[in-house]
Amino acid sequence: MKFSLSARKATGVSLSLATAAALAALLCAPARSMQRVLEGVSLWAVNVLPAALPFLFLTGLLAQTPLFSRLARLAAPPCTRLFGVSGAGGCAALLSLLSGYPAGAKTVERLCGQGAIAEEERLRVACLASTSGPAFLVGAAGCAMAGSAACGWLLFASHVCGVFGVSFLLGRNKRRPAPFYGAAQRCDLPEALSSAVLSVLTVGGAVTLFYLFGCMLCDLLAPLALPEEVLALLVGGLEMTAGCARLLSEPSPLRLALCAFLVTFGGMCVLVQQWNFLAKTGIPFGKFLLVKLCQGVLAGGCCFALAALLFA
Repeated sequence: MKFSLSARKATGVSLSLATAAALAALLCAPARSMQRVLEGVSLWAVNVLPAALPFLFLTGLLAQTPLFSRLARLAAPPCTRLFGVSGAGGCAALLSLLSGYPAGAKTVERLCGQGAIAEEERLRVACLASTSGPAFLVGAAGCAMAGSAACGWLLFASHVCGVFGVSFLLGRNKRRPAPFYGAAQRCDLPEALSSAVLSVLTVGGAVTLFYLFGCMLCDLLAPLALPEEVLALLVGGLEMTAGCARLLSEPSPLRLALCAFLVTFGGMCVLVQQWNFLAKTGIPFGKFLLVKLCQGVLAGGCCFALAALLFA
């Protein structure tokens, strides 16, 4: 109990100091901070909004149709056997894999609210449905940042191996989740649209703020002349996209592996985006964070091995 209180007190003090430092930085250089905020908004508008908004809307609508229940019925046997999750959880993972973290987390939240995902499998489903999509990894990271679609597909393959590999281990010897074949809810277009818009705006706020914090961290660490890989990892720990852009400017096996780790772990920005939805599901944040860290490490290791062959 004393250790828990001490850790909580230390966390509170650290958060207070970090918040005060960020406020001081904003007051000392308001024009520079405003420019960074505009860059963060642009980053969200160019890299996130075009894919996230339509997918959030369509996945929300799909979960209200009879098709989702039928897909859940078909997906149940392999999902239960491989990952210890129900068919509905497997469908959430598929939607995440196609469209990205926000759609996956939002789908998990919606399914938990409907009772489609049992309490004992929620952590496994949330971790399985926590992936980036090929649009970002191949299009943005591979083609735009690294100048190579092959690098993008390598990152995507490593990312999938990391997420699915750890999820496979989590699902071993778990009690078979009860199947959910409930009737679909009434399709509500206005609700699906408003929910998608509010969700994507929340994502945009997280991207903008953590991009700003990453720039502040770069300014703070500039006198130390740290290696670019270390600086990119620190920045990416706050805002994943900015860290990946730094790493992929000159691809190498080590840089690709670090990028795969960042994409799979997500960094604070992606974790906040996901937890905005998952906090209502009762999933323990500490366990979710630990699983994401393990997935990131496995993805980084797989990527380094594959990249060493590619660059040989």
